[in-house]
Amino acid sequence: MALVKTELEPPHLQRNADDFAVVRSIAESGSDGPVLMLNMNRYSLESGFPDRGVYRQYISGLGNFLEGAGAKLLWRFPVLGQAVGDQKIHEIIACWYPVHKIFLDLYKAPGAAENFRLKGLCVEYAVIHRCPGDRPPFAPSETAGEARNR
Repeated sequence: MALVKTELEPPHLQRNADDFAVVRSIAESGSDGPVLMLNMNRYSLESGFPDRGVYRQYISGLGNFLEGAGAKLLWRFPVLGQAVGDQKIHEIIACWYPVHKIFLDLYKAPGAAENFRLKGLCVEYAVIHRCPGDRPPFAPSETAGEARNR
């Protein structure tokens, strides 16, 4: 898999080039719309997950960072187990973006350097799934209501 090299992400968290190209194409299409990024994170032992250390710094600032960028942290839940498959993760985080362009521009948002520094220190492994962001539960309630009224 080809990766997009980004200055702020450590090597183990670089973006998938094929999907990044799709996101960029949507953002530049003139019909960009809401997207939910479902983050599946595994944290290092040193991170302090679930409530200490660098993890606590990272997660306590994530909501404000996303709001400052124009996005929202909708919810996050610890993973209690895995019934099928082999993806060992600790937490699922749902981040909503009103348009794909905001996701692409996260690296330029206020506080980006600190957010990605902390993320790099505590996230050992991550998979981010791109999902529709225009219907519940994958959209803020006011956006879901607007979509129903169309």
